[in-house]
Amino acid sequence: MRKSVAQIQEETRTSELKRSLGPWNLVFLGIGCIIGAGIFVRTGNAAALHAGPAVLISYAIAGVICAFAGLCYAELASTLPVSGSAYTYSYATIGEFAAWVMGALLLLEYGLAASVVAVGWSGYVVSLLADFGLHIPAALTGPTGHHLQMDGVDVLVNGAPIVYLFNLPAFLVCSALAILLVVGVSESAKFNNAIVAIKVTVLVAFILVGGFIILSNLPAYTPNWDPFIPPPTGEKGEFGWSGILRAASIVFFAYIGFEAVSTAGQEAKDPGKDMPFGIIGSLVACTIIYILVSIVLTLIVPYKSLNVPDPVAVAVDAFGPQWAWFAKTIKVGAIIGLTSVILVLMYGQTRIFYTMARDGLLPKVFSSVHPKFRTPWINTMVVGLAVACAAGFFDINFLGDATSVGTLAAFGIVCLTVIWLRRTHPDIKRGYRVPLYPVLPALGILSCFALIFTVENRVLIFFGWYVVAAIALYFIYGMHNSELAKGHPVDSDGQLPVYPEDAPRDESGKPIIRP
Repeated sequence: MRKSVAQIQEETRTSELKRSLGPWNLVFLGIGCIIGAGIFVRTGNAAALHAGPAVLISYAIAGVICAFAGLCYAELASTLPVSGSAYTYSYATIGEFAAWVMGALLLLEYGLAASVVAVGWSGYVVSLLADFGLHIPAALTGPTGHHLQMDGVDVLVNGAPIVYLFNLPAFLVCSALAILLVVGVSESAKFNNAIVAIKVTVLVAFILVGGFIILSNLPAYTPNWDPFIPPPTGEKGEFGWSGILRAASIVFFAYIGFEAVSTAGQEAKDPGKDMPFGIIGSLVACTIIYILVSIVLTLIVPYKSLNVPDPVAVAVDAFGPQWAWFAKTIKVGAIIGLTSVILVLMYGQTRIFYTMARDGLLPKVFSSVHPKFRTPWINTMVVGLAVACAAGFFDINFLGDATSVGTLAAFGIVCLTVIWLRRTHPDIKRGYRVPLYPVLPALGILSCFALIFTVENRVLIFFGWYVVAAIALYFIYGMHNSELAKGHPVDSDGQLPVYPEDAPRDESGKPIIRP
């Protein structure tokens, strides 16, 4: 069973949200959601371990694949312009089981992504504190059991490597932000715009100053691009074109967030025209920024030195002592930007769980609202603890790859949803249609799943077991406890009715049904 398309469009028609967002508002919203840990954190790992300077090609490949998914999101957003994004799209088209799977994938896209950003945040904080002579014990700044390395070589103390015990700063920032979310955070448009301005300014300043330094003494830096595409080592995904594709799956993380534009469907002035413009416009702008940042990163320092959680910090430190003030400024800007990203990702994850709990697919405790703060507090604390533990104990490369795999799978399902909706509801009104249908949606599906299989086997094995466990949990719990399964009244199409927000409800939040 599924929610009907007509019901979701009725939700949109009767929405009380003000339609105040124009096309450029949506572009800036997309840029604000996209720019985050991907460019500040994952670029270094991709260049150092897989693509070398050719990581900029990886960004272009990832951007094209995102464009396929973005066009599909644009069609769905203009057809079903309702909050909820991929979870709602799946529920309305393929059905409840697909919505459950999408919810599980979104846990990787939002929850695990927040852990990746927190690890990057930790790297920049440790680097900034060191600039002021404050040093956190090295053993408390990395993933459990891993060795502290510099330029890919273990750092030795008295002949023995330094072994990380725990990433304390990453754990603490997740815990603090979880408490903040319980108390309640009302993000205004002005605050969001300010954070976006800081993140974009930091990257533009890095590009301009780094570009000036490079052009001032180009012969000194061009050796860092020789070779531009390092020869393959013979191992899967290590340099050569295999490495470029492997790096594309890594930097794909940098594009996570563009689909957040689709959640603003009820507030867009003209969803049919503005949503595609916002999604594609933000993708194009970010791809250009990412490629320019990659050029500066890989020219200013040897790519092998970038396997760190704070590659931009490593690069600005290489600008020279006369630019020390600039390096500190860049790091502060990165920390502010990453803090907001962690907050938004954790917020998004708690709201996904909240929605699933209201649909009966998760225990009702996840939709329990604090009587004073009016936030899903138990849900938020569970998410906060899980995100903090993942950030504190696990390696950023594993966390980032798992996030990318989950997101790629989710995007592939979104592309499938467009094809499904075209076949099952060919006559419904669409504000925007994917061009070259069904070629582009099919390319989106194929490219997303092809990129999944470039990641290392341990991540694929984890992902496989994760999906199996999620499916088993649906048949054990979700299927039997969903609102659809409880025999609530349905309409003539066999669909669960949509109740208005002001409908009378009982103590648990369920609508009171009267004959």
